[in-house]
Amino acid sequence: MERVILHVDMDAFFAAVEQRDHPEYQGKPVIVGADPKEGSGRGVVSTCSYEARVFGVHSALPISRAYKLCPQGIYVPPNGKLYAQVSKKIFEIFYEFTDAVEPLSIDEAFLDVTGSQKLFGNGVEMAHQIKKRIIEKERISASVGVAPNKYLAKIASDLEKPDGLVVVRKDKINEFLHPLDISRLWGAGIRTQEVLRKMDIHTIGDLAAFPRDVLSSKFGKMGAHFYNLAHGIDDRPIVAGEGVKSVSNEHTFGRDVNDVEQLLQTLLWLSEKVGYRLRQKRLKGKTVHLKMRYDNFSTITRNKTLPERIDNTQTLYEISSALFNENYQRGRKIRLLGVGLSGFGKMQTEQLSLFDAQDRKSKKLDQIQDLLTNRFGKKIISRADTMPPKKKS
Repeated sequence: MERVILHVDMDAFFAAVEQRDHPEYQGKPVIVGADPKEGSGRGVVSTCSYEARVFGVHSALPISRAYKLCPQGIYVPPNGKLYAQVSKKIFEIFYEFTDAVEPLSIDEAFLDVTGSQKLFGNGVEMAHQIKKRIIEKERISASVGVAPNKYLAKIASDLEKPDGLVVVRKDKINEFLHPLDISRLWGAGIRTQEVLRKMDIHTIGDLAAFPRDVLSSKFGKMGAHFYNLAHGIDDRPIVAGEGVKSVSNEHTFGRDVNDVEQLLQTLLWLSEKVGYRLRQKRLKGKTVHLKMRYDNFSTITRNKTLPERIDNTQTLYEISSALFNENYQRGRKIRLLGVGLSGFGKMQTEQLSLFDAQDRKSKKLDQIQDLLTNRFGKKIISRADTMPPKKKS
């Protein structure tokens, strides 16, 4: 039986929820993110409504730049708890049609509905039903791509936003794919696109004209990958799961910082936040991630994979601070720091790990801190090392 894959992507999700709950925001540019402080704010745009996009505002844009482009916009701080609640209800709709759901983020997922067609009709009919139920239950819109594989479904869902539904039929793959710009090619970053354009490859159809061996000689392993995508080949299965692929926290400084002590304190504070969230979700991970953004917006990410899965604040801090010390260019000012963990496995049993054996006291401290936080709130306790240093007299 031919595979039928849906990619469902909510339209400007955070902004749409805000417009739904605040009728006065309807039809106006809504920008969810950091406080712009009249153009002097830090941080970035989380998402924005389509009315704001007309002004050039988009996700990940510095909030100060967003304010300059759209000073009349309605700037709203993110309400993560509310968005998570809405997301949960939307995913419940997905599971009404299939168990083969692969979440990509809080607001998008792949669905393999191949085996559901006898119950709910073909893929197009299911896409219509899913869109209708989301609007009826949550009063926000989604765009859906229907295709024989994940790659094609993902592209299709993005082509007619908002409230789009694009179908890619197996006998029309080349007709659909080949006119598209190479920026639609998965895995082709800006530099790769520059190389492709220098080869006079501007569309996916241009790329499809090159033999596999030529692309492999030019791009190595990625050459075969590009060849397959250019011909609409993507055999990856749906990876069903709970959707949590990583847990991370970031902090944008009010002023750029090059004080190493303050930066390390911030890493410990971020490690506390990540560790607490991990333990609440009963998750352990193996790969620690560090993110650093300098004052010129250049960003580096580094990671280290451990032999054991961890959820321990102290270990998170030790690894992230080691990555920091190895990679920070001393004296340069930093705008943002982030700490994260991925490579999860559920904590089904309390198995003694190397890290537990090395630092039982740290694990006890986590437990005490979590208990106090759960009872009295996140501001009730923090580690001494995260406190600001005393001013020198």
